[in-house]
Amino acid sequence: MSDYLKLTVEESVATLTINRPEKRNAMTFAMLGDFIEMVAEAGRHPDAKALIITGVSGAFCAGTDLSDLSTIPGKKRGLRGSAEERGKWWPIVECPLPVICAIDGPAYGMGAEFTSQCDIRICTPNARFAWNFAHRGLVPDTGAGSWLLPRLIGVQNAMKLLYTGDPLSAEDALELGYVDQVVSSEELASVAGALASRIAANSPFSLKRIKSLVYEGLGAEVGEHMPRHTQAMAECFASNDHAEGVAAFLERREAKFSGS
Repeated sequence: MSDYLKLTVEESVATLTINRPEKRNAMTFAMLGDFIEMVAEAGRHPDAKALIITGVSGAFCAGTDLSDLSTIPGKKRGLRGSAEERGKWWPIVECPLPVICAIDGPAYGMGAEFTSQCDIRICTPNARFAWNFAHRGLVPDTGAGSWLLPRLIGVQNAMKLLYTGDPLSAEDALELGYVDQVVSSEELASVAGALASRIAANSPFSLKRIKSLVYEGLGAEVGEHMPRHTQAMAECFASNDHAEGVAAFLERREAKFSGS
C-alpha cells in the first residue's frame, strides 16, 4: 500500500488519511489504486462500522498529480476499469459503511469527486471545492460530478461549477447544502469522530441497507425502488440486529449489535 495513505480502525470507526502534504495530497495513479483498495478494505474490516476520509491538516486532495501523467498512456489515463466495475469508479459509494468526509483544504478535481461520493461532508474554512475538469479538457473524473452533484445541490448550481471550474468556498458550500457543517481546523477531527461514533452505535445490518437503498433509489422510479425496499425490510425484521434493538429498548439498555 502507498506510503501516502493510512488506514486505522479505533472503537468501530475506520479513518483513511491522505498524507502527501508537499503535493497538497494530489493523487498519483499508484496512490489512486491503493486508495480504492483501502476504501474496500475498510468496508471489509470486521470491527469498522463507519468510515472517515480525510487529509493531513491543511490539505484534502488537490486532484490528480499532473506530473504523474506520463506514467500512463494518454488514452488509458481515465479508464481504470469498465463502466460496470463500479467499485473502481465509485469506491466510496460502493463501500457498505456510512462515510463521513472531513475536509481541511483544497478538494479539486478528483478530490472534489471523492467528497461528492461521501455520505456526509464536514469542512473547515480552509476548504475549497472545484470541479475544474473543463480546464483540462475532461469531464468529471469518476462520474460523481455529472451524476451525484446535480442531485446534491441542484442542476443549475452544479452546471455553473462544472462549466466554469470555479472554486466553491466553505461558506458557499454550506449555503448550498453541500457540506453539513463548517468547523475550525482544531475541531474537525473531533466533530467528525463524534458523528461517526454516533452512527457506528446503530445497527450495521440496517445501515448497510439504508445506504444501498438511498443510492440505488436516486436513479430509480418508485416502482423499481419498492421491491428493493420490501426485501430490505423483510431482511431487517428477520435479523439478529432487529431482535437486539427491540430487546435493548424493552430492557432500557444500550443495544449491542452484531451486524447480522
